[in-house]
Amino acid sequence: MERKLKTLLSGLLGLSVLLGGCASTQSSSLDQAADGRMVVAPLMPDYKQEVGLARLNEILTSMDLSEEQLARVYYERGVIYDLLGLRLMARLDFHQALKIRPNIADAYNFLGIYYTQEGDFDNAYEAFDAVLELEPDYDYAYLNRGIALYYGERADLALADMDAFLRRDPADGYRALWYFLIAADIDRKGALVTLAKHRQSLNGADWSTAISDYYLGNLSRAALFERARTGLSNPREYAERLCEAYFYVAKAEEASGNKELAANYFRLALATNIYDFVEHRYARVELGLLASQAQAELAQP
Repeated sequence: MERKLKTLLSGLLGLSVLLGGCASTQSSSLDQAADGRMVVAPLMPDYKQEVGLARLNEILTSMDLSEEQLARVYYERGVIYDLLGLRLMARLDFHQALKIRPNIADAYNFLGIYYTQEGDFDNAYEAFDAVLELEPDYDYAYLNRGIALYYGERADLALADMDAFLRRDPADGYRALWYFLIAADIDRKGALVTLAKHRQSLNGADWSTAISDYYLGNLSRAALFERARTGLSNPREYAERLCEAYFYVAKAEEASGNKELAANYFRLALATNIYDFVEHRYARVELGLLASQAQAELAQP
């Protein structure tokens, strides 16, 4: 699921940091090895991101900036670090931006995601609350807070946030998917019935709708991966779809009790290197949960 967050540096000192819509010159691929294993070629960083990072570093070291401009540059550099998977560096820049200008909603949103990944749920809730305080119509704060509540084992509250997120755009297949995943944690059969109802509002041509069809049993796993290859607009898009497909297939296998297979699919999602997608962010969290469950089972007499 592509999370295109607003950038704050538009027009700043005439600089374009080339963040949006950067298509990689190297795509990810899914192939079958001789022994039937799936092989993934991870997406490599786009050189434009590296150029943008170099330009921002130059601005920070060579230009006299106002406080507002300085906060924006730190924020923008944090976004690039996040795209490159350098979460610690991104986190430091977001904190620095907020220290200078404490009203950047996007920076709180990123920090809330990081806290969720680390299992620091209280700070995650606080960060997303700050986002909604600053911008009450910030859609993705409901998604991200809902996910934090989900992993924090507060499914009822998580579902309320996902309901708010879905109602803002019922035709968005990803919103229907996350509503389903959280509702399924409470009542899977009922969640499938609800997903079938939400499916009626989705565009059948959308890639995300194919994932809903997979959950509903209307599309096989093989057909889902084949669907990921069709209608691509740029090389990066295939890697993005694979990241999503691996994650959602892994969640289905996990629900069916196939934990080892689920773990393999979560690893494949991580191997795509689509660091800024919600599926990539939480594939590692899911692997940690599976590992904890396995350890608990081994400890049982």
